[in-house]
Amino acid sequence: MTDTPKIPRLKPKPAIAKLAGRKLKPATLMMGHGYDPQLSEGALKPPVFLTSTFAFESAAAGKRHFEGITGKRAGGAEGLVYGRFNGPNQEILEDRLAIWDEAEDALCFSSGMTAICVLLLANCSAGDVIVHSGPLYAASEGFIAKTLSRFGVTYLDFAAGAEGGEIEAVLEQAQAMAKKQGGKVAMIYLESPANPTNALVDVEAVRDARNAVLDGNCPIAIDNTFLGPLWQQPLLHGADIVVYSLTKYVGGHSDLVAGSIAGAERWMTPVRMLRNTMGGIADPNTAWMLLRSLETVELRMQRAGENAAKVCEFLSAHPKVEGLGYLGMIADARQQDIYRRHCNGAGSTFSLFIKGGEAESFAFLDSLRIAKLAVSLGGTETLASHPAAMTHLSVPDERKARLGITDNLVRISIGIEDPDDLIADFDQALAKV
Repeated sequence: MTDTPKIPRLKPKPAIAKLAGRKLKPATLMMGHGYDPQLSEGALKPPVFLTSTFAFESAAAGKRHFEGITGKRAGGAEGLVYGRFNGPNQEILEDRLAIWDEAEDALCFSSGMTAICVLLLANCSAGDVIVHSGPLYAASEGFIAKTLSRFGVTYLDFAAGAEGGEIEAVLEQAQAMAKKQGGKVAMIYLESPANPTNALVDVEAVRDARNAVLDGNCPIAIDNTFLGPLWQQPLLHGADIVVYSLTKYVGGHSDLVAGSIAGAERWMTPVRMLRNTMGGIADPNTAWMLLRSLETVELRMQRAGENAAKVCEFLSAHPKVEGLGYLGMIADARQQDIYRRHCNGAGSTFSLFIKGGEAESFAFLDSLRIAKLAVSLGGTETLASHPAAMTHLSVPDERKARLGITDNLVRISIGIEDPDDLIADFDQALAKV
């Protein structure tokens, strides 16, 4: 009787690299972490692996991999199996994504909303309650309120700037609701900064409230798209799972759609299992493009952030501007405190409040020449949109008013153009209002 052969991973999961005892920074690791050129004919960059399936080295290896895929054995597949489960480009991408948030594991998806939907589905059952901050991106809020409700999942929410006592009260109410429904509080889902108001959530206060009211089996997930991965690291402040639309800053060129989540393996494993069943993994070409983009994400975000500071300095003094939701110019003491504790920078996406209403906002948007009138954010080009009439159109008017999504709010995402040219563009567009 022969011993069961040891089946190594085809692409070993690498440890964080060090040089002379120094832990290397993410900007350095993005150039080669998780990839060995000698495994691909010496190619400096990973090839795009356009294959739907992978040949097993033996029948025993195939069995071993499927034991991991199906959950009969902990740890997942130990090698490459099938395009719905994993692939070389996706695994390298996931290794590099985990670095930015100092996470144990990461998973990539075909879109940010796919990541969010699979995350929620993996953690919720009939009778459960989700507690979330508000506002959320309209599609996220809609999935919770409209889709999950069809399967017996309910929700409660609290304002983004809520303090510890307010959050505890909502969690206690949610716990009572879940008990009555025969379920549990399945997840606390946050978005900070909130889309589109830029309101910040106190992640540390949420963690403390969760620990005081609920047990540790209720994860805290946070959409970090507006500031991540450079300007905020929520896992260091009490979140368990960080969510990204990789379409935005990580992709950064407005030429792909993808999403991801990252966190401890205990939270990633059930999501990975559901992704194995449902699909939704990012395709190889998109993963390859994201690897390209990760090499310059720090440079692009730094430049965009510097541009935004200059543009907002101009806008703050303009007579046709009513206000700015820019993290570099926070007036509210509570929001200032959260920013000081949680954020490394103000970002480059902000809300611009124009004096007037929808007509004045539309006049401004239609007059822009350098900035593009389009939804999304975090690209190399400057984008402007009207959330109340576009991304958040489906949100009921009463809730929009309560959340501050007004007709005079324009969302701006500053790109990497020359800042003086951007200021000139905003100046001439405001003159048309």
